[in-house]
Amino acid sequence: MLKKPFLLAASLVLALSTVAEASDGRYRERPPVVVSADLSAPWLMQLGGAVQPRVYSSRRVLTQPQVYQRRVVRRGLFQTQDLQQRDVQQVAVTRAEKPIKSKLDPMYLPQMVEYPGDHKAGTIVIDTNNRFLYLVLGNGQARRYGVGVGKPGFEWAGAHKITRKAEWPNWTPPKEMIAREAAKGHYLPATMEGGSANPLGARAMYLGSTLYRIHGTNAPWTIGYAVSSGCIRMRNEDVVDLYDRVDVGTRVIVM
Repeated sequence: MLKKPFLLAASLVLALSTVAEASDGRYRERPPVVVSADLSAPWLMQLGGAVQPRVYSSRRVLTQPQVYQRRVVRRGLFQTQDLQQRDVQQVAVTRAEKPIKSKLDPMYLPQMVEYPGDHKAGTIVIDTNNRFLYLVLGNGQARRYGVGVGKPGFEWAGAHKITRKAEWPNWTPPKEMIAREAAKGHYLPATMEGGSANPLGARAMYLGSTLYRIHGTNAPWTIGYAVSSGCIRMRNEDVVDLYDRVDVGTRVIVM
């Protein structure tokens, strides 16, 4: 009976010694660390070293086709033409008609130009299609200014004389204009004193017995566009220059 327990105890001691020897052999020399080529492996974060995994976003980036645009002058208007997508061209042109607060294009600055017309010196000729006002000087020369003209539905043409001149004029909008703007949610004053905020600007030259005028503006970025209710608007510095060069009785031709 004693032999059996003794044999079991001996077997247990032998097994334990064998495991200890195996353990000592396994951890006597540590194996080298083999780094995977995939640096984004989660286990890499446990190394605590300076190497950090590069995480790539799973979001898909969609790129739009590049659209090249150029500006062209057609009848005095700046318009955007799409050189790649014809179906977008009409939208671009429509947006270009809307005045944008930006620097005035040099073509609308006052300058001396050739004018081969047969109008007498001192005549004012307004080309509404191209947004130019010419003060004829004779000898084939004219002084040209950029202007803003009547918007669609408010165009007009004819010949009148300057019947009155005013500096920093008051503005009394017609009843029709007040009603028209009120329908759009814009409420105009019955009258406004002259000043920098006044839509008539620094000077006004009244044409015949009409409600039309050549006048300045508090919105110089609208020069070169069809935006008014029929009046011819100029930059304040330009209308002052013209005002000093012409007198009451000057002939004005709008075409």
